[in-house]
Formats: sequence, C-alpha cells, structure tokens
Amino acid sequence: MMDTHLTQPFLKPKSIAIIGASADPKKTGSRIQRFLVAHGYKGKIFPVNPNRDNIFGLKCYSNLNKIAEKVDHIFIAVDGDKIIASINDAISIGVKCATILSGGFSETGFEGANLENKILDIAQKGNLRILGPNSIGIINISDSVILSANAMLELPNLKKGGLGVISQSGSLIGALLAHGSSRGIGFSKLISVGNETDLSVGEIGKMLVDDVNTDTIILFLETLRKSNEIAEMARLAYSSGKAVITYKLGKSDLGKELAKSHTGAIAGSDEAFNAFIKFNGITRVHMFETLIEVPNLFKNKVIAKGKRVGIATTTGGGGAMVVESLSDANIEVIDPGPSISKVMKKNNIPYDNNKLVDLTIAGTKPEVVNDVIQEFMNNDDCDLVIMVVGSSAKFRPDQAIDPLLKWVNNSKPLAVYVAPDAPEALELLNKNGITSFRTPESCAEGIKAYLDYKAPEIIDHNIDDLKIKNIKNILKSSNNKNLTEFESLKVFDFMGINTVNSQVVSNLTKTRELIKEIGFPLVMKILSSEIQHKTDIDGVELNINSDKDLKSRYDKLSKVFQNLKIQADKRHFIIQKMETGLAELILGYRVDELVGPIVVIGSGGVLSEVYDDKSVRIAPVNFKEAKMMISEVKSSIIFDGFRGLPKTNIDILAGAIVNISQLAFVKEIKEAEINPVIIKKEGIVAVDGLINFS
Repeated sequence: MMDTHLTQPFLKPKSIAIIGASADPKKTGSRIQRFLVAHGYKGKIFPVNPNRDNIFGLKCYSNLNKIAEKVDHIFIAVDGDKIIASINDAISIGVKCATILSGGFSETGFEGANLENKILDIAQKGNLRILGPNSIGIINISDSVILSANAMLELPNLKKGGLGVISQSGSLIGALLAHGSSRGIGFSKLISVGNETDLSVGEIGKMLVDDVNTDTIILFLETLRKSNEIAEMARLAYSSGKAVITYKLGKSDLGKELAKSHTGAIAGSDEAFNAFIKFNGITRVHMFETLIEVPNLFKNKVIAKGKRVGIATTTGGGGAMVVESLSDANIEVIDPGPSISKVMKKNNIPYDNNKLVDLTIAGTKPEVVNDVIQEFMNNDDCDLVIMVVGSSAKFRPDQAIDPLLKWVNNSKPLAVYVAPDAPEALELLNKNGITSFRTPESCAEGIKAYLDYKAPEIIDHNIDDLKIKNIKNILKSSNNKNLTEFESLKVFDFMGINTVNSQVVSNLTKTRELIKEIGFPLVMKILSSEIQHKTDIDGVELNINSDKDLKSRYDKLSKVFQNLKIQADKRHFIIQKMETGLAELILGYRVDELVGPIVVIGSGGVLSEVYDDKSVRIAPVNFKEAKMMISEVKSSIIFDGFRGLPKTNIDILAGAIVNISQLAFVKEIKEAEINPVIIKKEGIVAVDGLINFS
C-alpha cells in the first residue's frame, strides 16, 4: 500500500541530524536530542550547530556536509534563510526526510506562503520529503524514535499502545499524551503535520495502515487538505480492519461565503465534511474526551447491525444519566426480556422489568454482573452492552472491574461508564482493552460513533455519455459563466428532471401570444445571467391571472431592469405556468472547496437558508442513497400522507437527486440548483434554477 522506502527514513530513521541543536536545556533546540536519548533511541544522532564542538556529549557539526555518515532524517529547528540552506545541504548528502519545526510560513500570510512554496520546490527537485513546516515532530513510541520538541515528552515513561495519531495541531499531541498517561492509554505513533506543504494526513495515514503496531487511527483536524489522499487512506484502513476516528474543529463559514447559491449557504463546509467522512468510512466525535476514550470500542469489533443497547448499572443515578444521554443521541435502550428477570430473581434483587437494569448494591457481586452481561451478549436484539459502575470502582477497583475483563475480545462490544472519580479503575480497564468513559455524555457520544460506523460507500462511475455531451454543448454556447434560468432548466431537462413549461420573451406582444400555449395562471420573472437570486430584487411575479394583471406586472418587472441599469437589448423575461403542489424543496449540487462534488436536498423556497433541514452526500449518489437522503429531511414527513395529504411517489424525487448528482462528471460546473422543486402527488416539477461554471 505504502512506499516502504519512505516509511523507514520517515518513521524509523537509523540516523538523525538536528539542525539548530542547542546545549541549553531551556531552549527548544535542546529538546530533540534530549528526548531521543531519554526515550531510548538506538540510532545515530548528529547535532548541527556552527557555534558548538559538542552537545550533551555528542560531537557537534558546523553543517550537514561535515557529516561523513549516512543521514536518514533531519530535524530543522532554525529560521528563515537557514532553512533553505539546510534543505539544500540535506539534498546534497542524500537525506530522504526533513521535519521542519519552524513557523512563519503560509499561516502568516503572502510572504510566508512564498517561502513555503520555495522550500517545497527545492525539496521536490531533490527527492526530499518534508513534514511541516510548523510541525512539532514525530513521536514513534512503538519504535523508540521520539523526534519531537513537544514539552510533554519530559514525561519519563511513554506508554505503548495501538493508537496512531495524526494531528494538524502540534500542541494537541501533548494533550493526548497527557490525558492518555492519566488513563493508562498507550499510543503507537503521534505525528504533527503542521502546514502539510508536502507529506499530508492521508499519505502519513497510509503508513499507519501498514504499521503492525497501530490498530486504530485518530485524526485531529482543523481543516481538510488533499482530501483524495485521506479518502484513499480511510478505505485502505477499512480493508485492513482499522477504524479511522476524527475530531474536527469548528464549522467554517468559508463555503457559505464563496457560494453563489442557496445550496452553498445551507450546505456549508462542515456539512460537506460530514458527508465526506461518511462516504469514506470515517467516524467523527465532537468531544475531545470522547476522542481519547472511544478507540477501544472499535478494536477487533464487527460493524453493528443496528443502534440498540442493553444497559446495567450498580448506581441508579449514574445509569439514569447514561440513559438520558443515549436518548439525546437517538440510541434505543432495549427491553432486557425474561432472561434478565430470571437472573435478578435468582439473586433476590428487586426488578420491575425496567429497561435500565439496576443491580443495586446487592448486585455488585462478580457473578451477578457476569450473568447479566452474559444475557445481554446472548441477545440478538442488542448491538452493544453498557455497564455503569458506581462507588465500588473507587474503593474496590479490582472487585468492580475484574468481572468485566473477560469480555475484552468479545465480538459484541462492552462499554463501561465509571461514575465516580476512579483513576485506578479507568487505568485497569484501559490496560485490558475495555472501553471506559468518565462522563455519561462522552459515553453516549462514543457509543453513537461506534453504532453509526459504516463501511465506505461504493463509488458510482455509471456515466450517461450522451447526457454529459448535451450539457457541455449548452455550456459552450453560453456567453456567460452563469447560465440563465432558461438555460439552467434546459440542462436539468437533459438530465431527466421534469421542468416547468418555460418561454423567453422580450416584449408584451410576444408574451400575449405565448399565453395561449401556457395559459393562466402565469409566472413572469426577469431573465439575466447577471442576476442569481431574482426574489432578492423583486424580480418574480406570481399568480398572474388576466391580461390586465399581466400588463401591470410586466411594467413592474421592466422597472426592475431599469433600476439595475441593464441595457434594453439584454432585458428578457421568462414566463411559466404557475405550478403548485404539496411542498417545495431545494435540490442542489456544488463542488465544495474541501471535499469536492456534493449533492444536497432540503426544505425549499425563499426560506431554504433559515431552516436547518437538509441532507448532504458526496456526489454522485445511487438510488438507494438518494431515498435515504429524502428520509433525512424533516419536512419529507408530508410525503407519506401526513394529516390526510395524498402520498407522493418519492421514487421520482430520488431519481432527480441521482440525476443532478451526476453533474460530478461535468467538471466545468461548480454549482447547480433547483429552488424550488415543486412536490406533487404524481411526481415533481423544477420551476427555477441556476448553474455556475468555469
């Protein structure tokens, strides 16, 4: 899967040169050498500093060219022009990898970005791979290669484990180490990618997929760079039985700022990101606590069939908090059934068939806990078992935890919420591979993340070549990068989407002639590729019912053109039959700057941006996925005969979603939108649309 010739010098270098090494323990430049030695690095270390003869007992070199031996990896802790000199020196002696700690690059503005691009250009020509810049480095615990300046590495012992971490935040590497240390959670590798000018999250992730010491991959993201590489990595990880879990900061408005359509406004970058990870088999958590605690839940476990859990507790209040949190996460707590009742009755524990099986203090005996968990494990209607442990976890951790350890390798997972502050119990659980949580909220979120986890979607490459050819011909004939509404509807018609009968007119006489074909009631709109949203400027007139009404509306729209100072020969109108139906939806497509083509369906009309009622997917989608999207839109409840309304044939709407999503094969189109789509009993009709292309 991955280039092993890169993996060795990158993750397991046999020799390392430190550019900007320092003998002053207070300086950052000293940490790299100190941490390598302190944590057992067995390779060769070459400090580089023109002002020193030796550092911490090792010979110090004035520059890289003075080192007569092979160097696999350099760590650069100098600034400015010295970085370029170091890169050139590294290339001249055949170094394969460089980690750049220094900042001051693209994150600072134009000049920094130019310097970063210059360094990348030099490195690429010299076959040197770069981590960073602005990277805190590599912490390879499983192979004792601690090539990092993170202050948390002052910890005397770094616990080995199966978690591989790739982070766009250097400081979060230290936070994960600290939290892991306090819980007994170990890591295989932790890698800070910095600005990702060269080596990316996805490419490094492929190395962790191949790494025998890594069983789960964690991504801490601030944005999404080189999404195609992350997608490929995630699919390889799934095939290798390794889950990819991500925490992403923020909900960026950047996509909304850049988008010209309502689609861009209601499907911002965060919604697109969620669609991207779901499509590629990545699960997401929103609490940092969960990110640390949940990975064991995915280790060696099969994908859950449903979202059903069984829950037992030795503390009623603690168990109730978990039930509340599970309810907020839309997870079903199952009815335990008669088998649990028999266990409770056999042990003289009061039980009134509640879904929360409260073992009480009397049920803290290991054999009782074991029997209850066993019954849940045997229940085919249960996808995951939760055990809530009370005060005994604090004062008798061995007694409270021992009966749980036997379930570590069970295909159906066990999750444990430890209600009291009981670090010994948490460490004992984590040490033995049992998933444990410190709060009911993180417990519920972690369980939801596991139960939502799905295989990557199959990529649909079914292309209608003739359809695509016809669409491209329309684009070529356009004089503007924004199609008019009439041209846009023509494209949608080519795509197999039913569109309203529309005609283009430029004067009242022609309008009156065409009314005989279209008939009243009528819709009239201004038509211009320069105007994206006609309702914002009073450019739409609805329910025109007579010739007198037509004249006044025509005059009104003509004044809109005058106010916009659009030339007379470019003033056109579009007239359409006035369509009504059961509901209005928005159906859109756009190329998101982070994840690529997406398709969105949501509540439509002029309030489409107000209601958070939508479903987003990576485009193209298949028919099954399109129907799933419809079910996720809250307003779709009316399609099934809500309050006596007629039922709607949603297969036609699903077909329209599939069709518009195939614009992913027309690379020129950046945004396309039908707003609204009128939903009728017998099907749908598109009555307004726009398309932007490059």
